[in-house]
Amino acid sequence: MSDLDKAPIPKAGIMQINAYKAGGGQFSGVEKLYHLASNETPHGAPQQARDAVAELANNIHEYPDPGSTKLRDAIAKKHGLNADKIVCSNGSDELLTLIANGYIAEGDEAIISQYGFLVYKNVIQANGGIVVVADEVDFTVDVDNMLACVTDKTKVVYLANPGNPTGTYIGAGELNRLHKGLRSDIILVIDSAYAEFCLADDYHDGVDLVEANENVIMTRTFSKLYGLAGLRVGWCYASDGIIAVLSRIRGPFNVNATAQVAGAAAVFADDFVKMSLDHNVKWAGVISQRLSGLGIKVTPTHANFMLIHFDGTGKTAEEADRYLCSKGVVLRRLEAYNIPNALRYTIGSDEANELVLSLLETFMKL
Repeated sequence: MSDLDKAPIPKAGIMQINAYKAGGGQFSGVEKLYHLASNETPHGAPQQARDAVAELANNIHEYPDPGSTKLRDAIAKKHGLNADKIVCSNGSDELLTLIANGYIAEGDEAIISQYGFLVYKNVIQANGGIVVVADEVDFTVDVDNMLACVTDKTKVVYLANPGNPTGTYIGAGELNRLHKGLRSDIILVIDSAYAEFCLADDYHDGVDLVEANENVIMTRTFSKLYGLAGLRVGWCYASDGIIAVLSRIRGPFNVNATAQVAGAAAVFADDFVKMSLDHNVKWAGVISQRLSGLGIKVTPTHANFMLIHFDGTGKTAEEADRYLCSKGVVLRRLEAYNIPNALRYTIGSDEANELVLSLLETFMKL
């Protein structure tokens, strides 16, 4: 074969990636589809965000602000942060990618937890990095196991807190212990995508660690609580040194204008936030109680979804999923996370939740 006949060869590690597959699929023969597989809010977006998007309609021919200045200022004002230490992004997934692009080279190691968000593994492998997996205990991150994975080759530790798809969290004390056990040249990425839903007294999103250290990044998203998943709005808080790196390798117009104005408005939608959190707390309790009564184990959640297990029920998650899909209800299958006999159930609207519970009650009797 001549050089002219050779096919392009990707970087090492890329073809070992299992391409990310979102929950859901195509369904026919159902009157209404209830999509409870992607942890989207059942409440839509705040009216303030919708109004801001509508007002922008006459200006979409213009490029967006490359620095997302108004969005960063709004986030900083709401959370009491330094806007100069914020980078906004096309969803927080972009930030997870940028961190790997900036700090992981071929042969470097990065640590994730056993049930860590699938994107972590993908971005590590895309840069030729080696994925090191730390076992969890009862579907919860174990700090000792994470620290035991550290070697001279470790460059990044990715931690979802609360976790996805588990919904569990580690408290501030354990988070601080994890960081304290890392070398100063290892970056700790605290993925706080579900931070707003975690109401535990000992929970902390990571801001204090960012402000006191040079090697911590906290990532956040507007996709979950604020209902802007379709616009892709994320942000991170980090030290000046890390911000300088991310700002150099992100795209010049990485956050579109619609996303910027919607995010800047949504962050102050306090009534919407309270309504959403009240709904989530109410239904998390109801769902847990009713499913437990059916013999379905529910991992205690601190997010907007429930991890429900079919072990010991005489039924399987696959059978439950098939039955629910036949009725127009889609939950998240978890084979990709090596939790084949569980489903992740996004807390939906009153109507959707009542339907799911009713269907599962019927299914368990079949």
